[in-house]
Amino acid sequence: MAAFLNQRCMLMMTLFSLFIVASLSLDDKCAACNVVAAELAVGLFKEKPRNHLDMRHRLDSKGQREGKVIDYRVSELRVVELLDGLCEKMQDYTLDKLASGKQEWVKVGDWDDYVLKIDKQEARAYSKDISSYCGRLLEETEDELAELIKKGSVRTGDVKKVLCHDLSKHCSLSGNSGASDLIIEEPDEDL
Repeated sequence: MAAFLNQRCMLMMTLFSLFIVASLSLDDKCAACNVVAAELAVGLFKEKPRNHLDMRHRLDSKGQREGKVIDYRVSELRVVELLDGLCEKMQDYTLDKLASGKQEWVKVGDWDDYVLKIDKQEARAYSKDISSYCGRLLEETEDELAELIKKGSVRTGDVKKVLCHDLSKHCSLSGNSGASDLIIEEPDEDL
């Protein structure tokens, strides 16, 4: 009997924790998607021109190199470098209340020095939420997004449209998408 009650108690605790996790999920997926897209756009903007990838490593019987040269812009390596670490960068973002009372996604340069209008623990929870959302978003759209990047269809200015409207469909093109402007708070650097 005690084992039955123990199992029942564990089942109730599991269901309760699932309810809490579900209630902590992001409410405005469009705004969250736009923040992820903005960070990807920053990665595209900061991308440095690269040489072609030389895949000619073998020599034929005449001593000539065999293989092919791949343009970096259409390579899988470029896609991996753009997307790898993107969701970890999202841990620098949190929801914060603005003076108007609205909540906006903000990039926190330094968690110790940034003055939040919400509790730091709550801000860290939002940070983890946007990071896991990013992981789910990329998992859903990675193949199509990778192909579009390799084709050159994804440019700095249209990442939000491609990722949030066309691929994930988390934002609608008609009317107000619910997307908010991104506020990036960077610490001052001494030169």
